[in-house]
Amino acid sequence: MGILDFLRKAPKQPTTTPAPTLNGWMPMYSQFGQNIFASDVVQQALKCIVDEVKKLKPTHVRYKDTDPVPVKGRLQDVLAEPNALMTQSEFLEKVTWLLLLNYNAFIIPSYYIWTDETTGEQRRQYAALYPIQPTEVEFVEDAAGQMFVTFWFANGFKTNPIDYRDVIHLRYNYGINEYMGGDMNGQPDNSAILKTLDLNHQVLQGIAKSLKASYSINGVVKYNTVMDAGKTEKALKELEQKLENNESGFLPLDMKAEFTPLEHKAGSVDAATLKFIDDKILRNWGIPLAILTGDYNHEQYEAFYQKTLEPLIISFSQAFTKKLFTQREKAFGNKIEFLPKNLVFLSMGQTLEMINILAPTGAMFENEKRVALGLPPLPELEGKRYMSLNWIEANKAAQYQTGETENVEVIDEEKQTI
Repeated sequence: MGILDFLRKAPKQPTTTPAPTLNGWMPMYSQFGQNIFASDVVQQALKCIVDEVKKLKPTHVRYKDTDPVPVKGRLQDVLAEPNALMTQSEFLEKVTWLLLLNYNAFIIPSYYIWTDETTGEQRRQYAALYPIQPTEVEFVEDAAGQMFVTFWFANGFKTNPIDYRDVIHLRYNYGINEYMGGDMNGQPDNSAILKTLDLNHQVLQGIAKSLKASYSINGVVKYNTVMDAGKTEKALKELEQKLENNESGFLPLDMKAEFTPLEHKAGSVDAATLKFIDDKILRNWGIPLAILTGDYNHEQYEAFYQKTLEPLIISFSQAFTKKLFTQREKAFGNKIEFLPKNLVFLSMGQTLEMINILAPTGAMFENEKRVALGLPPLPELEGKRYMSLNWIEANKAAQYQTGETENVEVIDEEKQTI
């Protein structure tokens, strides 16, 4: 079932009124200006963020105390393949583009409800996750104060009010508007960045004009006599004809004419100015120039991750957790984590250090070590972990030291396979 089929079949909700706002404005918002996307620097900058978010792994986990345990099930299947049109990375790519361009991204989960025969409770079986791109959004509420949201689309389709608890809503630069990310109107405030983009455009236009002007005039012909306008025009036509007919590379001229070639010097802007403009644009999204060019080190990438990527990852995790689980499920520790394993930039030395720290505790499978080093996994190592025997369970250490070893498991001192 596609997203439009799901939305068409959504039940008609109770009579609603516009949701209240503190400023008294109607909570109805149009989507969303994208004029800054015409800049190649903006496209490249946003793509740096999008390409990193694509590497995340949305995972259903259940926390036992502070230990996150992966949960296999239908929800994890949907996170791995969100819908029939998109892979996991394409889904994350689309959602991130929508969020960065519009400062708002909406995702509609499609599901059906079934009743647990054992407990009698109604449960949801998720079928797909669909990112949508509405042209208008309206927030309304019913008599009980429950929030609903209505979407309009470019083809004229309008949804019935959808329970806001069923809509995953990601917001960027959320602060001024009560319901939407962005400015007071729920749209990106691009006024500041547009000034910088205009400056960048003027600089590039100036370089282009300088190049065109420098190559449009190749030389000056000086006639060593006084000629009226008609004779000058005739002389120029004769010169052009000589140029067209010339095949040897030598231009014959009589003593009355003197040809002086002009040296071509393309106009340029100093590198510091161009770097300043690029940096000013990139700072708007927290992207160092080294990240844009790909010439970064571990410290630069780590700073980029903590400043720019990590806040987005936290927003994704909390938004998905809030809308995909009931309060009871969240009380049992269910969460959606966007694991950044593939984002971690480690040198070979740092990878070896990580293995040396984790391996003695039995925290890594043997094939995990091989994959971390770029080696293929081996079938004979499947499911095998090794650990050092110089460790003991923390809550049994006192018994072991005092010799009270009746309840302390003795481990073979040679080697233990887990």
